[in-house]
Amino acid sequence: MRVSAFRVHFYAYQFRSALKTLSHILSRYTAVLWAFLKPLGAWGVFVVAAIDGSSIGLPVDAIVIGYVMTNRPRFLLYVLMAAAGSTLGSIVVYVIGYKGGEELLRKRISPERFAKIHNAFDQHPFWSLMFPAMLPPPTPFKLFALAAAVSEMKFSHYLLAIFSGRVVRFLLLGLLTLRYGPNVVHVLGGLVRQHYYWALLIAGALVVGWVVRKSLTRVKTVPL
Repeated sequence: MRVSAFRVHFYAYQFRSALKTLSHILSRYTAVLWAFLKPLGAWGVFVVAAIDGSSIGLPVDAIVIGYVMTNRPRFLLYVLMAAAGSTLGSIVVYVIGYKGGEELLRKRISPERFAKIHNAFDQHPFWSLMFPAMLPPPTPFKLFALAAAVSEMKFSHYLLAIFSGRVVRFLLLGLLTLRYGPNVVHVLGGLVRQHYYWALLIAGALVVGWVVRKSLTRVKTVPL
């Protein structure tokens, strides 16, 4: 028993040390990235969001928060630049999916989930992409973007859905940063991790509600 207890404490200590090391590395990584992008002004947000949207994951939220805290009156500009950059970067995902990304998508998700996502994009392509674009990590947004391309979603609708969702996401992030300061990303991250499935459920409920309302409106407008 004593040996087992010692091992538990030993592994817990190692785990905490690893987390501290990882946190330190990420902090230095963000600091270096911030020092490189700061002279670029608002274009720095655009560049980071574009790279993150294409393939390489970057701390977009942290960069947006940094810019907003540095120049609060221009927060709306940073929101739009981040949304535009993320949309532009997502073109890479669209090209990959449109030219044969179905096999790649099937390797990453189960057949049941593939069928559900494919069916969702067949019925409501715009909302099936916009709502994931609104959600922060750990939402696997690139999988939804890839699925949209595999489903041959219209390119203009693809861009509009991503831009709309990203505007909502970064606008909320900017407003919360103005209200609560830079620690908002940690608060939001904890809430999303704890209530991730609730967030997806609420988003799905909004989609269903919108579809039902639109269907009822069409029924009322049909002449008897």
